[in-house]
Amino acid sequence: MQAILRTAFPPALPSRGARSFPWPWRDRAGRFSSLRAVTLALVLAPAAWLLVTYTTKGLGPEPAKAALREIGLWSIRLLLVTLAVTPVGRILASPRLLSLRRMLGLATLGYAMLHLLLYAADQNFVASRIASEIALRFYLTIGFVALLGLAALGWTSTDGWMRQLGRRWKRLHGLIFPIAALGVFHFFLQSKSQLWEAVLAAGLLAWLILWRLLPAGARLHPIALLLLAPATGLAAAGVEYAWYALATNLPADRILAANLDVSFGLRPAVWAAVAAVAPPLLALPAWIRTRRNTPPGSAAPAPAPAPPPAAARSAGR
Repeated sequence: MQAILRTAFPPALPSRGARSFPWPWRDRAGRFSSLRAVTLALVLAPAAWLLVTYTTKGLGPEPAKAALREIGLWSIRLLLVTLAVTPVGRILASPRLLSLRRMLGLATLGYAMLHLLLYAADQNFVASRIASEIALRFYLTIGFVALLGLAALGWTSTDGWMRQLGRRWKRLHGLIFPIAALGVFHFFLQSKSQLWEAVLAAGLLAWLILWRLLPAGARLHPIALLLLAPATGLAAAGVEYAWYALATNLPADRILAANLDVSFGLRPAVWAAVAAVAPPLLALPAWIRTRRNTPPGSAAPAPAPAPPPAAARSAGR
């Protein structure tokens, strides 16, 4: 736990005669960072809201199960946000944004551990019962494996581990994507017939993977990014079709056809495609500036990505 806290809140560089404190709202130089402070407040807000709602008896007739479900939802949401920091930071050429990855990655781990703790409380902290449930129930096994993976990445996200592992560190932390896939699969297994957000999460994860599969020169190009939007929608629709075809007795073909019918509103696969339109819009201003500054007849270089500072590297790539 001490290593995790030190990773989430790196100590400021000490000035002469002053003692440094690892406050999370300070950057690595010890200066107050409004970006880090706002991010920390936003990360803590769901847990704070849940605590207030629980104490005011606003979580319904089964508050413990409602809290368990909400914390699990926020674990998946924060995981996707963490993975989105790299593409958004590269597109906006913002090293300050990239420096948030470690904080967000460890916040994801914290919410996932709290999710397990709430489950243990629901089981009255009987270790034998908890272990047997995790071993015998497939959806719990999947979730626990994902949690173990997050814990391993969180533990090795320190600068010391990065130096010690060298090139192996990047390969190790590339496991965040299969871990995220396991987390989304756990989400599907828990959602049962209420799959709206699970399908959306699958589509967003597909975009995050597809972006990293693009050639390096295309990751900041608006046209290449725009082409990812229909691919994202199709991926989400395909995952939804596969789920209904393999895991339920519902008509998967009709559900797939409904994804293309917007007369009754947009389905999650379409919303995933709509969300994928935001990155090319973010990349467009930099691309236009580059084109204007390029002499006629010469090839327009892609906008240079922001160099990642040491603080930007984290458990969530």
